[in-house]
Amino acid sequence: MTFRVDLLEGSRIAIKSLAAHRLRTLLTTVGVGIGVATLLAILGITQGMDTSFQAQLASLGSNSLYVGKYPWVQMGNWWEFRGRKNLTVEHYEAVKSQCTLCSAVVPILDDADDVEFLDRALNFVNVTGSTADYLTVSGFEVTRGRFVSEADDESRRKVAVIGADIADNFFPDGADPINSTIRIAGKPFTVIGVLSRKGKLLDQSQDLVVLMPFNTFKSFFRGRRSIEIGVQVANADDMEKAEDQLVGILRRARQTPPEKPDDFVINKPDQLASTYEQLTGALYAVALGIGFITLLVGGIGIMNIMLVSVRERTREIGIRRALGARKRTIITQFVLEATLVSAVGGALGTLVGLGGAKIVSLVTPLAATVKIGTVFFGIGFAALVGLVFGIWPAARAANLDPVEALRDE
Repeated sequence: MTFRVDLLEGSRIAIKSLAAHRLRTLLTTVGVGIGVATLLAILGITQGMDTSFQAQLASLGSNSLYVGKYPWVQMGNWWEFRGRKNLTVEHYEAVKSQCTLCSAVVPILDDADDVEFLDRALNFVNVTGSTADYLTVSGFEVTRGRFVSEADDESRRKVAVIGADIADNFFPDGADPINSTIRIAGKPFTVIGVLSRKGKLLDQSQDLVVLMPFNTFKSFFRGRRSIEIGVQVANADDMEKAEDQLVGILRRARQTPPEKPDDFVINKPDQLASTYEQLTGALYAVALGIGFITLLVGGIGIMNIMLVSVRERTREIGIRRALGARKRTIITQFVLEATLVSAVGGALGTLVGLGGAKIVSLVTPLAATVKIGTVFFGIGFAALVGLVFGIWPAARAANLDPVEALRDE
């Protein structure tokens, strides 16, 4: 009960003291507010980046694996990968016939070429050749028309399914692209479908793409190329087993000796996630460090202001002690002052941080998002800073000798 009375009385005196020194209170509050605003803005941006990246990874296809000659992420050893034997149609057929855990298997060939329609042209378009199950593996959907069929592939028809970016550029205002003729690397193709929009992956558009039948691609883009084999695993719980099965199938098909390492790689979205974390981890640590240092500086500012306040109010403290105020009451008052200033600064900083995150979302491609837990963390951490940095000034005030304090002028 006594502590409750001390708390209420301390709060009343703390608020009265802060109101009496408005400018000092404002400046101290601003210091903490800047720290909280910086911290929340950084957390909002990083959380938005993480959410966006996870959505981008999901766009690669559910339970999908991609067998290739090169890893998606290369950290050196480029010549080693280049020296590997190409993956061929025979290897694709071996996987398709022997992989019991795979629900879909497709061969993939791609190139970067110019695509034209009438007087419009797009450069470095991802031109891909594959089979009818490519939609299942890749996660794409067809929004208009149809996808390539087995008959298209067997007959090597010059048909194409275009990505959303190409549809927007060549057929604006909702014009129907179906049965239109586009030119891919100078060769005419009939548009039979439009793919759903996927967005960007690591800042590269997945919608600047043209799909054609696999055998059509081989007949038009000659030359020795290593194919990529895309597979979808039927059950997500069997992903590791499927990888092991693929390794066994391909080592046999490529006649790899037991003592030799794999001369192919199984790429999966998790590898991109790991690389993303490595690239951004240090950046996040530095950014958060800046935010915490700013809060630390704000806390030191609170401590200095509270020490000045103790010095100015020495006689007041002496009178209160002489009238019977306990040390605990004095400590409670000054700690509450410091905590209140810091919490108000945290609340104002939260508003500024949320506004900053919103501005970032509006003027950049980053979808900055601040979770409710982050907001409470910011305000709570600011209050904690005030509490910690207010303890020493409060202790000094409580330990003043009443007689000496009363003599202070």
